[in-house]
Amino acid sequence: MGHELHITRAGDWHKSQFNPIALDEWVAYVRSDPEMRFGQCATATTPVGDTLQYTSEGLAVWDSYSGNGKNGNFAWFDFQNGEVVVNNPDDEIIEKVCRVAKALHARVQGDDGEFYGDEPKKQGSE
Repeated sequence: MGHELHITRAGDWHKSQFNPIALDEWVAYVRSDPEMRFGQCATATTPVGDTLQYTSEGLAVWDSYSGNGKNGNFAWFDFQNGEVVVNNPDDEIIEKVCRVAKALHARVQGDDGEFYGDEPKKQGSE
């Protein structure tokens, strides 16, 4: 699996469903950001040549990422369970994740509980 970043409004990303970002908010954000678009289906090829496919109605890609297409990489943002998840981000993606979180009045938290960027004040319950 790898390291994930979570755009969440909860005090801890494990509890995102209790203070969720709504899917319609995510859709509105992606549609308003000229650097992003909905992809809804991500594919990857394993080292042995198998093709993996992932589908999600909230799956979006950051088209302006400089690493898109290099070694099969793309900057995917996946809406799930009231949060947006990004896998294995580099520094460039982390900066974009923080900008997206700010626009959604949310914050960025890593798998291990660490926070990134400016944290807004907590909203609602955890």
